[in-house]
Amino acid sequence: MTNHWRDIKHADVILINGANPAEAHPVGFQWFVKAKLDPTKGPGAGGGAKIIHADPRYTRTSAMSDMYLRIRTGTDVAYFGGLINYVLQNTLYHEDYVKNYTNASFIVKEGFDFKDGLFSGYNPATRSYDLATWAYELTAPPAQAGGQVEGPATTQTGFAKRDMTLQDPRSVFQLLKKHYSRYTPDMVASITGIPADQFLQVAKIVGEMGRPDKVMTIVYAVGLTHHTTGGQLIRSGAVLQLLLGNIGRPGGGMNAERGHANIQGNTDHAISWEILPGYLRIPAPGQKNLDDYVRQSAPVKSDPNSWNFFGLNYRNFMVSLLKGWYGAAATKDNEYAFNFIPKPATNSSWMSIYDQALKKKMEGLILNGMTATSIGPDVNQVLQALSNLKWLVIMDPLPTTSSEFWHGPDMDPAKIQTEVFMLPTTHWIEKDGSFVNSGRWMQWKEQVIPPEGQAQHDHWIFADLFDRVKSLYKQQGGKFPDAINAMTTDWYKDPKKPELDEIAKEINGKDLATGKQMSSFANLKADGTTTAGDWIYTGSYTEDGNLSKRRNGIQDPAKNDPTGMGFYPMWAWSWPLNRRVMYNRASADSDGKPWDPKRPGIQWNGTTWTGDVPDYPATMNPKDPASWNPFIMNGEGVGRLFSSAMLDGPIPEHYEPVEAPIANPLHPSQSEDPVVFLYDQAAGRPNRFGKVDKYPYVATSYRLTEHEHYVTQHVPLLVGLQPQAFVEIPEELANEKGIKNGDRVRVFSERGKIEVAALVTKRLGPMTLAGNKTVYHIGIPIHWGFIGVSAEQNPERSKYWLANALTPFVGDVGARTPEFKAFLVNIEKI
Repeated sequence: MTNHWRDIKHADVILINGANPAEAHPVGFQWFVKAKLDPTKGPGAGGGAKIIHADPRYTRTSAMSDMYLRIRTGTDVAYFGGLINYVLQNTLYHEDYVKNYTNASFIVKEGFDFKDGLFSGYNPATRSYDLATWAYELTAPPAQAGGQVEGPATTQTGFAKRDMTLQDPRSVFQLLKKHYSRYTPDMVASITGIPADQFLQVAKIVGEMGRPDKVMTIVYAVGLTHHTTGGQLIRSGAVLQLLLGNIGRPGGGMNAERGHANIQGNTDHAISWEILPGYLRIPAPGQKNLDDYVRQSAPVKSDPNSWNFFGLNYRNFMVSLLKGWYGAAATKDNEYAFNFIPKPATNSSWMSIYDQALKKKMEGLILNGMTATSIGPDVNQVLQALSNLKWLVIMDPLPTTSSEFWHGPDMDPAKIQTEVFMLPTTHWIEKDGSFVNSGRWMQWKEQVIPPEGQAQHDHWIFADLFDRVKSLYKQQGGKFPDAINAMTTDWYKDPKKPELDEIAKEINGKDLATGKQMSSFANLKADGTTTAGDWIYTGSYTEDGNLSKRRNGIQDPAKNDPTGMGFYPMWAWSWPLNRRVMYNRASADSDGKPWDPKRPGIQWNGTTWTGDVPDYPATMNPKDPASWNPFIMNGEGVGRLFSSAMLDGPIPEHYEPVEAPIANPLHPSQSEDPVVFLYDQAAGRPNRFGKVDKYPYVATSYRLTEHEHYVTQHVPLLVGLQPQAFVEIPEELANEKGIKNGDRVRVFSERGKIEVAALVTKRLGPMTLAGNKTVYHIGIPIHWGFIGVSAEQNPERSKYWLANALTPFVGDVGARTPEFKAFLVNIEKI
């Protein structure tokens, strides 16, 4: 989240897409209700915030909303694009914000184009774009006063040209206006299934949110991310929010609801292969030293008033990370052990791991706290991939569909040679540590019960494994032992059993000259005198102790929430630097006055910024001509309506899922995303995509309140609430198929099948798309498999309860996120 849960109460309008917070986040949903019941909030004269829910399925969130829009899954770019077009065509954008706080005025260099579904620079042979064609037009290189200064901010060939009138045809503003002019209400209706008149009702409400005294938030979850166009689905919402001036403001922002209590923390600490902690890039082949790495990785300053803080400090953050990992072995002479860090040449996402196993290029795999067989996609291929391994290690508190994968559909245990090691680990209630929630709040929790049986903490198992591998390297040598042998464990009293509090302290970082904990990432250095395990968490564990343990909250609001805005700065700790609303400099105008005095984020009092922890230098006078632009971390210093950092296009565009019921009405010749990664095709396997003539129905998956992913299949009371796998079928489709409530049905795709109970419902219904085509959704909860209480009672049937047996083996171009939320199926009564 750019903001946080409590902040939602400040919104006048709440758009919810790809999320069902009333059921999936019921505690957080209280803040939606508070906004709805607050008569000072809302469009027009107020009367309460308006909640608008767009979802293919009517849910408890829909029931609490003021408007429900039945939208075809995966078409949110068309929905947001239509709203963008309405705002631009009717001049409803926040003009001062757009001119000064976004890159609307930046000029894109000549040659950029978009035609027939393709941006300029596309190479069909490699299925990729040359991003250089999306660059800004530059001025002459800036003079270097006082000679060359170290750091990426001086390596640019010039600053971006700007037209503050926004009239230049190659300005981002005009390109955006041209691009979205195609997204008319009728076009939106033909793609999304939302009737044009209903869409216009929403557009009128949203259009009002460009006023300085109004603010809107967009809330989303994995219903937007789990697509081959997930990045652009989210970006399209962010573009709308920037045009309305709602990023950085209390009650505004783009707010992702995380699916687990610690998903945010996992991502921050580099669970994804392509990043290091704090979203530093993983080094690439050919980068021989830190100079190469920083030059090719750090943002570059493209405006004179851009601070480009991330780019300027990239080396500081990286060296401090290396120094924390390698201690005395990281020196200036060896580039602070930069060469010890892997430099992968190919994608190493989790889908790529299974792809390598399918190719029999991988011998072993450790699955820690995730079950590949249930998570998928394309379970049958995942099962085959696990069958190709020599060994498989499962680290989990309870049996999973991966630890018992040979019981899966069509598996013959006699032919599987994979040796499986089950290492029982502790559940989160059996250990202390921190959760980092959707709002970036790092909150410490205590151990509830001691571990049972032989269960060990995950980090103790890894520490023990690391120690054994290190010993083997010292005894036997190896191709490159330095990266293992030089790793320091000096932070821990017992390196084989490190305490989570010790790890939290290590992550914060230390000033090696004084021996004291770092208080701010602004003080990190590139000379080897500071450490930081994750720079965005620097300040979380200072000399005052572990700040995530703070609990000064609503017991004394006057003292603990001095602004009255719900920031509660002494409750836990929020990255970065305990800031509760990111980009909050944009909550005030060019003079430092809040856009809306009733909802101030930060404000200039003549000598300093007050309110939330400022996302800006605390004493920088906004009236100084040399003051920094409001978005201090990126190279432009402003929000990006147009971004050359996205691999699938600088402006969000609607593309169909790889399996779709219609051709893309905007450009039928290029229906799906042209750079989506087709794993099977790349490996020489058949793609196995279904066509609408054989699979006429759109399927989407989701979660239920009563279960937490797959682990609660072992909890009898929760199994009693939702005892068996089912699919939701629209009443009209069920009538056509002769399916009644409770009948067993077979849902099948080009890749697999599930056989489950039918729940006939009005929560799903028909929608009319381009060409007057009627389309139905089928809803599939994900929680079941062949392991757990219900599975033990139904051992044969449960083999066909895995929802991801149906999903395609494809990934988006960036993170390789699968297409979980939109694919084609058929259905028949058993």
